[in-house]
Amino acid sequence: MVFADPPYFLSNDGLTIKNGKITSVNKGKWDKSKGFEYINNFNRRWLKLIRDKMKEDATIWISGTMHNIFSVGQILTELDFKILNIITWQKTNPPPNFSRRYFTHSTEQIIWARKNAKVPHYFNYNLMKELNEGKQMKDVWSLPAIAKWEKSCGKHPTQKPLSVLTRIILASTRKGAWIIDPFTGSSTTGIAANLFERKFLGIDIEQKYLEISKCRKMEIEDELVFKRYQSKI
Repeated sequence: MVFADPPYFLSNDGLTIKNGKITSVNKGKWDKSKGFEYINNFNRRWLKLIRDKMKEDATIWISGTMHNIFSVGQILTELDFKILNIITWQKTNPPPNFSRRYFTHSTEQIIWARKNAKVPHYFNYNLMKELNEGKQMKDVWSLPAIAKWEKSCGKHPTQKPLSVLTRIILASTRKGAWIIDPFTGSSTTGIAANLFERKFLGIDIEQKYLEISKCRKMEIEDELVFKRYQSKI
């Protein structure tokens, strides 16, 4: 399985509210948009590379917002992936809209696709139903944004919560499966994978975030921390 949280290209010098304080939306140079064609070419390039490494029955999950998700969906179709679902992650604790000129941005989209249209994918339907009080799980997930305890080793500016990655991993992989994240950041994907007996490979261009990843990995090697994190999720 692949999980990818590529740049959303939303660093446009705007402002938002975070923890009750006005702050810039800018994440870094890697998140600056250089136009529609640039975004399409970027997504086409990394998706081609990752597709080449996927097994024929593998699936991929890609997160985004309106800034990049339409491009991702277009390129997935272009490269012959089969889109299975578009999950809407509804955050239970979103920041308010700073400008008061729009509705509060409270969701992100996560596209789930498989590499080969003719090769069946794995889906743990029964577990997802069990986690949803015995009802078929829908494509809208109401889950909180990152919790304070998930930042014990530091924080990536676009860090995803373990609750989201855990659900994705349990839904679409078996124990022992390999999971790759080509934009790993502080490796929430890897922590979720390891907590639930999957193998992980993460890639990132920023050394400082890989150091956070290493710290988080060492943290869960403590059995008490490991079990505590499992129970929190």
